[in-house]
Amino acid sequence: MYYVYFLKSEISQFRYIGFTSNIKKRIKEHNAGLNVSTKAYRPFSLDAFIAVRTKEKAKELEKYFKTGSGIAFARKRILTYEASAK
Repeated sequence: MYYVYFLKSEISQFRYIGFTSNIKKRIKEHNAGLNVSTKAYRPFSLDAFIAVRTKEKAKELEKYFKTGSGIAFARKRILTYEASAK
């Protein structure tokens, strides 16, 4: 299986979308600072993931979720958002 995963920074509003075949290992790599594009925003928590059978489908979904319509869909249907305190 391959996973498209959504990470949320615990120190900012930064979110990251990626794909992998080993989700636990990949999150550990992000939190260890081994990914240049996410290093400054760690630590991360896993917000959601989608499992698919093929690497090609995972790449396709990752690319979609990085588009405007994919971001909108994910925000509305997949990702969690905490209610802001008033």
